Amino acid sequence: MALFFAQYFSLFIFIILSTLFAFIFFFLSYIVATQKADTEKLSAYECGFDPFNDARNTFDVRFYLVAILFIIFDLEVSFLFPWCITIGHLSTFSFWSMFVFLFILTIGFIYEWKKGALEWE
Repeated sequence: MALFFAQYFSLFIFIILSTLFAFIFFFLSYIVATQKADTEKLSAYECGFDPFNDARNTFDVRFYLVAILFIIFDLEVSFLFPWCITIGHLSTFSFWSMFVFLFILTIGFIYEWKKGALEWE
């Protein structure tokens, strides 16, 4: 049993040291860095809200639509990469089932486009 733990001793030391260094650098950044905010940091960012207001403000639904569209098409790419790698070894059913999947996603994209989810006014 001692041999089993001896194999993982270097990993344990690495985890301890990396955690220690992370805490040291984290606290040093508060000590060394200047803590004054300029006008650029206090200005509205991408969402258009002031950064130091009430967190319970109403949020525009278009941000959620963009996030949902990103998730949908990000998942499409995660299915598309393995399919592209193994395309030479796929059966005919696998090949056409992926085209059906892409067709359904294209229909959804056209539907979102027609509904105006991609318009930003």
